[in-house]
Amino acid sequence: MSLTPMLADWELPRVTRLETLETRDFLELPVPGRAGSLFQDLDRRPARILVEGSVFGSDAGLELLNAVREKYLAGEPMTFVSDIVTGTDIQYVLLQQLHIQAEASAPDQIDYTLWLTESPPPPPPADVLGGIDTGLLDGAAGLLDQAMGAIDALDALGSLPAISDPTGPLAGILGDTAPSIGQLGSIGSGLRGLLE
Repeated sequence: MSLTPMLADWELPRVTRLETLETRDFLELPVPGRAGSLFQDLDRRPARILVEGSVFGSDAGLELLNAVREKYLAGEPMTFVSDIVTGTDIQYVLLQQLHIQAEASAPDQIDYTLWLTESPPPPPPADVLGGIDTGLLDGAAGLLDQAMGAIDALDALGSLPAISDPTGPLAGILGDTAPSIGQLGSIGSGLRGLLE
């Protein structure tokens, strides 16, 4: 193969076999009185890719086991590059199944098989503002700056007197007039007697 298969940033070692399986689903609609059927295209299924290879030596075997298990356990979509997927829309794959094999007849050899399945590309990051006119946000920020400037200007004028209950100074005056107000009641009853 002219292009070494790459799974994310990892070069697959000593690949001996690559296969792809691409399937399209059709719904068969039999037509009474016709020899054939009509078919409705239900689009294609995710493509499957089989990768087989072997590594030799204990160091290469440990490196393979660590690298492939790390990607398998992550369970995240990864890019896959190989000439076998040229002309397809495959961008991302998931490592769906992993098979590692060692045989007593070849103790320095570790064989591996990876089953990859096509995964759609991750969605683009969400737009937090969702199309809101950012000019409105800039205008609101300007109004806030003006309000803060007005508060700073008042603060620069000096301390303002505390505004409190204005009836405090009147309490003494009302206390002195209470007996006079009480006499108004007796004057009112005397006037009522004269008018009757």
